Amino acid sequence: MCGIIGFTGKLEAADILVGGLTQLEYRGYDSAGIAVNEGSSTKIIKTAGKVSNLREKVESSEDRSGTCGIGHTRWATHGGVTTANAHPHVAGNITLIHNGIIENYKELAIALKAQGRTPVSETDTEIAALYLDSVYEGDPFAAMKKANEALDGAYGFCIMFKDHPGEIYCMRNSSPLVATSTEDGAFIASDMVALLQYSKDYFVVPEEHIVVMKKDGITLYDMEQNIVSPKMLHVDWDTTAAQKGGYDYFMQKEIYDQPEALTNTVMPRLHNGLADFSADGISDDLFKDISRVIVTACGTAMHAGLVGRHLIESMVRIPVTVELSSEFRYMDPILDEHTLVVIVSQSGETADSLAALRLANERGSKTLSIVNVKGSSIARESDQVLYTHAGPEIAVASTKAFSVQCSGFYLIALKLAELSGKFTEAELSEYCKKFEEAIATVPEVLKMDSYIKDIAEKIKDTFSAFFLGRSLDYAIASEGSLKLKEISYVNSEAYNAGELKHGTISLVTEGVPIIAIATQDHVLPKIMANVEEVKARGAHVIMVTDKDMSDYEGVYDDLIQVPSVDDRFGTFGVTVALQLLAYHVTVFRGNDVDQPRNLAKSVTVE
Repeated sequence: MCGIIGFTGKLEAADILVGGLTQLEYRGYDSAGIAVNEGSSTKIIKTAGKVSNLREKVESSEDRSGTCGIGHTRWATHGGVTTANAHPHVAGNITLIHNGIIENYKELAIALKAQGRTPVSETDTEIAALYLDSVYEGDPFAAMKKANEALDGAYGFCIMFKDHPGEIYCMRNSSPLVATSTEDGAFIASDMVALLQYSKDYFVVPEEHIVVMKKDGITLYDMEQNIVSPKMLHVDWDTTAAQKGGYDYFMQKEIYDQPEALTNTVMPRLHNGLADFSADGISDDLFKDISRVIVTACGTAMHAGLVGRHLIESMVRIPVTVELSSEFRYMDPILDEHTLVVIVSQSGETADSLAALRLANERGSKTLSIVNVKGSSIARESDQVLYTHAGPEIAVASTKAFSVQCSGFYLIALKLAELSGKFTEAELSEYCKKFEEAIATVPEVLKMDSYIKDIAEKIKDTFSAFFLGRSLDYAIASEGSLKLKEISYVNSEAYNAGELKHGTISLVTEGVPIIAIATQDHVLPKIMANVEEVKARGAHVIMVTDKDMSDYEGVYDDLIQVPSVDDRFGTFGVTVALQLLAYHVTVFRGNDVDQPRNLAKSVTVE
């Protein structure tokens, strides 16, 4: 979650650090701080609130010079949102920033207190700093190795040692760090987006390795202090992809990025009416001899899994279950060599999903990840990875990542249908044609923006809302509800429409918005019967559909009618319409669209 950046080199560090934290603020925005080192002096500047608060404080500071420093923007885990709890934390010889959670910090704190070492903050991070200082005897490697052995949990550390001016030492366990060097110096961050203006080439810091950053370069070591050659990666997008580009919010821009993202993800993998993963290095053997599929993911990615379940079960007739990654390890799942486990994560660093992947690997299942970030932990540890090509997603609420994750499942379903022999060559070709047609409708839905905005204004003041769907539409409804909930703070829930009568309908009162999704012909009469039930109780019904609604006029209050597609592909157009609805409701309510309260983009702690 938290954002980390470090630099040492020829340039003034403060501006680089604050600029990097601005790019990383989507990872946490409770508080922020920097530490700048110049010779024997290290200046700490930190504050509660957003990075803009820190920027003002830095710019007004008379003493911020130095060419070596570390910076941090926080998503609070241990301790409230205060300046004292903001990073960096200082303990004797140690100045430290941290992304992650130290699970045994209480036990360590008791032992440290017995030594007379008492923290001034409420954070687990300061305990880590105090511990490092307690074992530090002049050798950073020795102290970091002891910390790696003593600390339980997840961490990405950047550390400055008082007697090693101009140097930064970094280490990670689960929490991501990426690094690069240029003629100007060495850089490290929790996400490549902060480093793009300096280099497109980078490496992912391996777990339980130590990075040493000096003014003239960067060196990677293992825990035995052997030099390791890092695997270099290349970003194929530039800084403009991580900027608003004239839009009011990143979320708005990313909604509009979806036609390009879908094209980039899907079209290179469709050849002659088939799904072709050869460029990804994914062999057909991965999909053979499997008796079941388990999808494990969190939040938005889990909703993409619900779409995948519907497709694979209906097309291939093998059982698919969708499990929350946060529960997966604790339910003792049945896993074997005939199980394909699909892990879905935009960042590839989601802690719960990574833990689920490791369990699946341990028990001998085949593993395939759908990931957006190259070289991420989940991508590296999966048997195979299907990269989506959405580019950077900065807004906390995921939009284009969901669409391309869904498209990944459409491709997987197509490949399974081919290998199972359940589709003829003509049927496979027809599927591809309908797939392409569905993607082509997304720009048409985007043209409905102002129309959807007018509908959003009608429900902007509501306290609660309900999304209804059946079959595939329930998966879409689940994601639409989450979008509205997480950024507008409307108390929104999604339900299988047939479950209304089993309790939920008691919550339907006069004027409550009901957003009903209808893209499936075989259940259209059923969903409309449910709509009649809520309409009879005074609900404000918004129909979102690609169907002809002429037979149902008067049953709904507002209609968002997207271009008609084959029933299997209703996901794409309706999803975009629901994203726009949530976006406009949020703008009307005056909320921060990109940085909703209490949330962060990449959930790297359990």
